[in-house]
Amino acid sequence: MNVVILGSGKGTNALAVIKASQQDQLANANIVGIFTDNPDAEILKIASQNDIVNDFLSPGFKKSIIEKNEENNWIQKISDLNPDLIVLAGFMRILSSNFINHFQNRIINLHPSLLPSFQGLNAIEQAFNKNVKITGCTVHWVNERVDDGEIIAQAPVRIMNDDELPLVRQKVQAAEHILLPWVIRDLALGTTPFPQ
Repeated sequence: MNVVILGSGKGTNALAVIKASQQDQLANANIVGIFTDNPDAEILKIASQNDIVNDFLSPGFKKSIIEKNEENNWIQKISDLNPDLIVLAGFMRILSSNFINHFQNRIINLHPSLLPSFQGLNAIEQAFNKNVKITGCTVHWVNERVDDGEIIAQAPVRIMNDDELPLVRQKVQAAEHILLPWVIRDLALGTTPFPQ
């Protein structure tokens, strides 16, 4: 199963997936490419250090989406790697219906809350500021609405009374690093089915 990862930042979740792959924990899943919308993203260094095809692809000038005139390049570069699965891991762009339809039923997203609670940006901060006692992370199928697709798996994280926000972030990130490789493995094994 060919896996392409899209990310915008430090790439800690990509690294967790790479490490799981190196430890033969992803069944037959093979990370074939990593792409980013941020030329300074650490995820590019992580990919290079692990001999994975990687590239910065221009998203255009709008902050929240990949512009139409750039989207075909994204689709082509990803398609060239014949992905069975596209993983959004800290990817900070909303994908168009055209992009989603091109890779229909092959895109998953990792979100740092227990969806459907705290959709969108700053989910960890949203949960912390609401004083919830349990938050966590979710992997879900991507559809045309933000953080709305069918939930595949979730991992809970307890927020203790004296936890500060940086610690909550660390806890959620640690849960993400376990959950995402598990989901990829289960998709590769077929124990979690792809949508029809």
